[in-house]
Amino acid sequence: MKTFAEIRDLAIARKGEAAYEAAMPAPPDWPMSALPDDRLLSEFTKRVFQAGFNWSVIESKWPGFEAAFHGFDIGRNAMMSDEDLDAHLRNTDIVRNAAKILTVRDNAVFLSDLARAHGSAAGYLAAWPIDDTIGLFDLLKKRGARLGGVTGQYALRNAGYDAFILSRSVLAALNAHGVIDGAATSKGAQRKVQAAFNAWHAESGARHAVISRTLALSVPD
Repeated sequence: MKTFAEIRDLAIARKGEAAYEAAMPAPPDWPMSALPDDRLLSEFTKRVFQAGFNWSVIESKWPGFEAAFHGFDIGRNAMMSDEDLDAHLRNTDIVRNAAKILTVRDNAVFLSDLARAHGSAAGYLAAWPIDDTIGLFDLLKKRGARLGGVTGQYALRNAGYDAFILSRSVLAALNAHGVIDGAATSKGAQRKVQAAFNAWHAESGARHAVISRTLALSVPD
């Protein structure tokens, strides 16, 4: 397995140092633990709707989503009725996809359960050990609605958790640099990925988001 220093050198050789530095993700503007749980539901919902869809369209419609789902109030959306669903399906201010609309209800229930058990869903997720990020991804996949794969990973990153993103480029780099051989779907492969990120973080002190982006830049687009 290559060191992070070697991977960083490859990324800079491909992109140039100025472009590399400009591409690095900035630290979050706020700690995830400070987020109200309604903002976490909002972020989950945005990423679910952006999956397989034009991201800019969802962004342009987002004020309509916020209004339609009552500011993503956890309790209110957890009680979404059939009548509420019908109203959403008539609302042209949002994307009227029934399966994705129902994830608002299901993820509100998920976050409500965490909040009841731990006081704050956002606080609980924010405190998840960074050296077990794969375990957090697994939690979102098992208990959340449509939060598996990169959807949940992007949601966590944008909510302020220092998540790596297993994009196509990152997976290609993990293969090229000797971490895994093939997909990262098995438990064994996921453990290898986590161990590699932990080792690179220990070596460099870099945030996982920076390591993830560096990996993506170290291989051909």
